[in-house]
Amino acid sequence: MRIPSLTAHRSTALKTSVAALALTLSLAACSTGTTNAGTANGTTDTTTTDATTTDTGDTTDPTAVVAGAADITEDTHYDADDLTWDAAEEVAVTLADGASSATDDGVAADGVTVDGDTVTITAAGTYRMSGSLADGRVVVAAGEEDVVRIVLDGVELTSSTGSPFVVTSANEALVHLEDGTANTLSDADSYADTSTDAPDAALYSMADLTIAGAGTLTVTGHADNGIVSKDGLVLAAGNVTVEAVDDGIEGKDYIALLGGTYDVTAGGDGVKATNEDEDGRGWFTVYGGQLVVSSGDDGVKAATLLTVDAGAVEVTDSVEGLEAQHIAVNGGSVDVTSSDDGVNAAGGSSGATSGGGGMGGGSMAAGDYTVSVTGGTLTIDSEGDGLDSNGDASITGGTVVVNGPTGQGNGALDVNGELTVDGGTVTAAGSSGMVVTPGASSTQSGVQLTFGATIPAGTAIQIASSDGTVVGSFVASKDLASLIFSSAAITEGGTYIVYTGGTTVATEGVTEGTLDGAEELGSVTAGEYTQSEGPGGR
Repeated sequence: MRIPSLTAHRSTALKTSVAALALTLSLAACSTGTTNAGTANGTTDTTTTDATTTDTGDTTDPTAVVAGAADITEDTHYDADDLTWDAAEEVAVTLADGASSATDDGVAADGVTVDGDTVTITAAGTYRMSGSLADGRVVVAAGEEDVVRIVLDGVELTSSTGSPFVVTSANEALVHLEDGTANTLSDADSYADTSTDAPDAALYSMADLTIAGAGTLTVTGHADNGIVSKDGLVLAAGNVTVEAVDDGIEGKDYIALLGGTYDVTAGGDGVKATNEDEDGRGWFTVYGGQLVVSSGDDGVKAATLLTVDAGAVEVTDSVEGLEAQHIAVNGGSVDVTSSDDGVNAAGGSSGATSGGGGMGGGSMAAGDYTVSVTGGTLTIDSEGDGLDSNGDASITGGTVVVNGPTGQGNGALDVNGELTVDGGTVTAAGSSGMVVTPGASSTQSGVQLTFGATIPAGTAIQIASSDGTVVGSFVASKDLASLIFSSAAITEGGTYIVYTGGTTVATEGVTEGTLDGAEELGSVTAGEYTQSEGPGGR
């Protein structure tokens, strides 16, 4: 039966009509529950300094981001006091080809040496840097207890032999982007020193690194990576753009995004924390700010724990969008587009156990991997599995929307252990070849729709109670053959009528709608799911 084409209207309600298709009924084996949908409650503060200090731009107080969150200073090197200082104590560093200089109150400054076009900072302090080097570098080689603050006040650094900005030693290096200024770092196409511990990024630090301030920074990694810290990395503020041949931003022990806007384009991974060998390390937490990533490999990843508490994360292009051993979305918004898995709990130490009793739909054993959604919004567009955990997954709040694969070898949901849904709103659309459904211990009910023919992208699918009240509206952005829908509006054992078409407020995703002009497909009873067999997690 021919399905009419649809026209999307952004400024008015979308009206669609689709001929009735065969609908296979599947029932949800869950009791009803109460939604615990969370909200993005992050707060961005501006640290205002007195007349003797300099404006530090936007920072985020992590104690205001998520209720009960540990103070960021307990988990990282970050200290908000590092973002304020006495301007009278600044050392002025002027970069100029063959004529760089450093002065303190008009006299040559201690703690800075100039050798040709290499400027080296050797002592703690605040250094206000301006000017440019066409082929040079700035090196921080301070003591292991020293905190070095470098204020970039209109700086352009380029190197033809390697990295233009290197921190070889310090307790902490803080790069502050002066408000209203544009700064650029650009490395060589190939590095003269390629030894194991040699720099491999345009901005490279062997010490804890913080980036803050309200100015802009453009980092270009022509040879390898953009920004690398071999210790901890805190992205406190700034308007930062990174383009790199390989990885965009890398922190070893941890990455904490507190505020600012970070736009990353990378040939390899976008942003990642890498330490998988030490307990309590290798994590990446988004406390606030905005992160936009386009990558040739994984978008955002962590060796151990990847957490989004607030702010916005958008992965516009990737192989796998988010990847870590444990992934938690507690607030904010996450929007992922991937050619393989959208959100993938994998890697790390498997600790594999039997998958008995799980609802994974595959033959692989469940390991020590988790995906947890307690609040915020998570939107996935994947060609591989949408939400994939090689262990367990739980949803207790927030909104999860998956526009999953159209091919039969993957599914919108793929969980090797048990998937529990105890709150929030879940909409998972995809192919019918590998369908994973919420487990029997879930406390929130839902419905499973399996269509007898493919539903084309742009079609509104509406679920209504027997009295005609619409309890769920979804406009697919891709062709689909199956749909899982769970929300607090679904009552265990209730009968629901499924429609296509009608009127919806939005042209894609979970929305609100009416049944004006809709066509009925059939009815479904909440209370049971029919799970398909599939290849399992990967």
